[in-house]
Amino acid sequence: MIKRCGSGAGYTMSAVIIDGKKTAAEIRERIASRTAELKAGGVVPCLAVILVGNDPASLSYVRAKRNALSEAGMNDRSVQLPENTSEAELLSLIGELNRDESVHGILVQLPLPKHIDERKILFAISPEKDVDGFHPVNIGKLVIGCDAPLPCTPHGIVVLLKSMHIETSGARAVVVGRSNIVGKPLALLLSRKDCNATVTLCHTGTKDLKSITKDADIVVSAAGMPHTIRADMVKKGAAVIDVGVNRIPDASKKSGFRLTGDVDFDAVKEVASYITPVPGGVGPMTIAMLMQNTLEAAERTREC
Repeated sequence: MIKRCGSGAGYTMSAVIIDGKKTAAEIRERIASRTAELKAGGVVPCLAVILVGNDPASLSYVRAKRNALSEAGMNDRSVQLPENTSEAELLSLIGELNRDESVHGILVQLPLPKHIDERKILFAISPEKDVDGFHPVNIGKLVIGCDAPLPCTPHGIVVLLKSMHIETSGARAVVVGRSNIVGKPLALLLSRKDCNATVTLCHTGTKDLKSITKDADIVVSAAGMPHTIRADMVKKGAAVIDVGVNRIPDASKKSGFRLTGDVDFDAVKEVASYITPVPGGVGPMTIAMLMQNTLEAAERTREC
C-alpha cells in the first residue's frame, strides 16, 4: 500500500476503498468514552439541531445526527419548526439557546425556507456554540490558525486522509467547488502547516479543469454534479475524495432514486490509489466531526 500519492511506481491498479463508516465508528466510540467521563464530572454535552420545514433530505440528515447523539450519550435538544416559521421567531429561538448554559452546540439544518435569510441566522449563533464551524468568527480563526470549531466535512476529509496515511505534506491538492461549507474551508485546512499541501481551488469559472486535476496528488470533488471527475482527469496513483451526494432517478429502487457522488467511481477506481465511495465515505465522517465539536464545546465550559 503506497503512502505517497502520485509517486509513479508502486501504485495499485485498483484503488483502496476508503471506509468512512469504519473510521467514523472508531471516532464515535472514542467520543462516547470521553462523553461518559465528562458526564461523571457533572457536564452532559448537549446539541440543539433546528430544522425548519419537512424537506425529506433534511429530515434524513437530522435523524442521523440525533441517532449519533443518542449513541454518544449526549443530550438532544433538537427542535422541528413549521415551514412558515418567521425569521424573527427563529432568531428568538437561537437567542434562547445561546443563553441556555446547558446547551453546548447549536446547528441550524440547511437549506432554510426562502423567506429566511440564511446568513443572518448563521451569524446569530454564538461562536462558542457554532458546532458547524460556519460563523465568521470561527472561519476567521481558521484563516489565521487559531483554535476554533472546524467545519465538519472538511475536517472529516483531513482526518480520513491521515487515517489512511496519505501523505499531504508537499502534495499537490485540487479542491473542486468553492462553497463556504466545504470547498473554501477545506482549501484552508489542507494548506495549514499540519497538512502542508499546495492547494488549487477550482470552480465553475475554471478553464480546462482536466489539466489541473490531472497534475494533482489529491483530488477532492465537492461540485454537486455527477461525473464531474472522470478517469481521464486523474493522475495514476492519486487519492480521490468524493464529497458529492446526488440523487439520480432509479425506478428499481424503493425510494425512486439512488445516490451517487461527483466522481465516476467505477472508472476512477482503476486509476486512483485511494477513493471514497458514495455513500459510506465522507458522509459518516461529517457526523463524527459534529459529535466531536459538540464534545469539545462542552469540555470548554468545564475549563471556564
